[in-house]
Amino acid sequence: MAVRTLELNVPTAGKSEMLDITGDIENALKESGINEGIINIFVPGSTASVSTVEFEPGLEEDVPRALDKIAPFGPNYAHHATWHDDNGASHVRATIMGPGITVPFAEKKPILGDWQQIVVIDHDTRPRERKLVLTIIGD
Repeated sequence: MAVRTLELNVPTAGKSEMLDITGDIENALKESGINEGIINIFVPGSTASVSTVEFEPGLEEDVPRALDKIAPFGPNYAHHATWHDDNGASHVRATIMGPGITVPFAEKKPILGDWQQIVVIDHDTRPRERKLVLTIIGD
């Protein structure tokens, strides 16, 4: 069994913008030299998430709108008083969604549903460059 750890940097706009990283994951699997196994995609930090979704324009609007109902930007979160910043909602959203996922792969391709893509969602209140850690395990 082999293990490879790679990093991927992704520029983001924040405010729960979703970015399709499926192609980047496919490229990482091709370059890894590992034919089948699992890949863990993890975003270090506490204001971003990794998930899967049918990446299409409607859901690019629907997911952030749903998150606005759960953890709206603007209210006075206790976190704001602790750190004197404005991203309490970002932390709540990321906690609910989680920082990573594990996806099986075979023949150096992720095993996904027909309409399923891998996305990074940056919940922070400002643009950033997110680092993703990819851990590829298999044969």
